[in-house]
Amino acid sequence: MLQQNNGKPTSSNLLKWLGGAGVFLLLKGKALLSVLKFSKFAGPVISMMVSVGAYALIYPWSFAIGFVLLLLVHELGHVIAAKQKGLPVSAPLFIPFVGALISMKKRPLDAQTEAYIAFGGPLLGTVGATAVFWVALYLDHPLLYSLAYVGFFLNLINLLPIHPLDGGRISTAVSRWLWLVGLVGGLVVIFYMRSFLFFIIWALFAYDLFNKYIRRRKNHKNHFIMKSFVIALTQLQSEGYLIPGPEHKRNLPFATYSDLNRQQHVTIFWESLGLRGIAQLPQQSIIHKVSVAGVDQVYLEDGPHLKVNCEINFTVYDNDKYYDVPTNVRWKYGISYFCLAGLLGIMMYMVQSNHL
Repeated sequence: MLQQNNGKPTSSNLLKWLGGAGVFLLLKGKALLSVLKFSKFAGPVISMMVSVGAYALIYPWSFAIGFVLLLLVHELGHVIAAKQKGLPVSAPLFIPFVGALISMKKRPLDAQTEAYIAFGGPLLGTVGATAVFWVALYLDHPLLYSLAYVGFFLNLINLLPIHPLDGGRISTAVSRWLWLVGLVGGLVVIFYMRSFLFFIIWALFAYDLFNKYIRRRKNHKNHFIMKSFVIALTQLQSEGYLIPGPEHKRNLPFATYSDLNRQQHVTIFWESLGLRGIAQLPQQSIIHKVSVAGVDQVYLEDGPHLKVNCEINFTVYDNDKYYDVPTNVRWKYGISYFCLAGLLGIMMYMVQSNHL
């Protein structure tokens, strides 16, 4: 007797499609890699493949592929939001058993922009997980139910107000007091999930808060970086300059500026030696002084040179105006934040209700 087809794709059809994709990758993988070799997307695609392979060691291949695709959708949300704000970002990079990330090539100018970019990930990630859930309802497919549940759960966890999670960045535009909620709530999540990775994230977040609001407020810590510059020695000797010794110490004049990418530079001058060197600072800072820490004579291919070791003394600039956000914007982000978290909780409940 022929079975009646109800018009819905079956589970076996889905597995055939996934199997066919796997066979295609096996047969054409070498050709694809040769194309990707010269592409800026080679790193992200290779990291995706590595992640799929790593997750497939524990879970079925179909789940591993779907899980990594959900991570991709989440990260693309950040990429789209950053592009809308005119901030250049890298392509997503996948790290097995950690997740995925993008790196920002330029820091946001304010907390509102940071929160907007952070919102992009869980927002598009929720859309992706919802699409998987509706397909799961249509196919009545256990694998897709599992993927939808995991997608909703990961986006919800990402909304915890803990840096560097998205919720921690969104909190900058709502209220930094939410970080305290994340500090306490993070312990509950650690106890529930028993995740060593999440414990590391929470510990780094707690340490950062301690440095930012306790240690630094009591005593602004001075930082030092060393920068060396090389000057040709032959010309100095021929012109009769006095060559400083290895223990020579002095303060040097300097000028500082920031470029369009908000990278701070320091220009260091030693007029008598014709030195005009440029150094970069790791972040926006207040420079107190630049001094010579020592002078060495080195020999290079084109003759003897003078190596001047400079010490730059600075403190990190705390820009509290970064967190100045209009009240109406705070309300908008706060309501959106809690509504999205509530929606994700409801969707997780719906998946469980339909799957069980």
